[in-house]
Amino acid sequence: MLPKPPPDYLAGYPAEQTENITQQIEQGLLAEELLQKYPQTHTVRTNKALYAYVMEIKNSHLRKSEQLDRVAFDSKPHITHKALGLHAHKSRLQGASLRAKREVIVSTLFKDMPPEFLRMMVVHELAHLKSREHDKGFYQLCCNMEPDYHELEFDLRSYLTLLEITNKPLWSSLS
Repeated sequence: MLPKPPPDYLAGYPAEQTENITQQIEQGLLAEELLQKYPQTHTVRTNKALYAYVMEIKNSHLRKSEQLDRVAFDSKPHITHKALGLHAHKSRLQGASLRAKREVIVSTLFKDMPPEFLRMMVVHELAHLKSREHDKGFYQLCCNMEPDYHELEFDLRSYLTLLEITNKPLWSSLS
């Protein structure tokens, strides 16, 4: 029997949903279901391509928001911050004025995931340009940019639970 899912990824969801995911993992059905629902990976592989992808979404939904100075894949957020993406506002003194730099960092885990998961993560990080907290307005903005946001987030969390338990990526061999 497989261990219970780590509480980190599915915390806050109803027990019925988390138990269902646990049963699907134990029966070997979750991987099959996810592969059927999300059969392929995206083509965004470089930081340059990620920047263009993020800017396309930002410009179509958040034209008047702050400009981004850097967008990149990085392996550190998952390990050091227990996060899959980061938004950073760094201030530094430039001459007599204070200059703020804004960054979006996406975990390298997303290089080998379906395009829907990458979009959900990018939407999440872009929403932080308008709202720093995970409040009602934040999630409304996420759903405005990606109508299936909540379903994608749950599916991603389910996949991460599966990955944590089995240590077998689903999509890396498909790309």
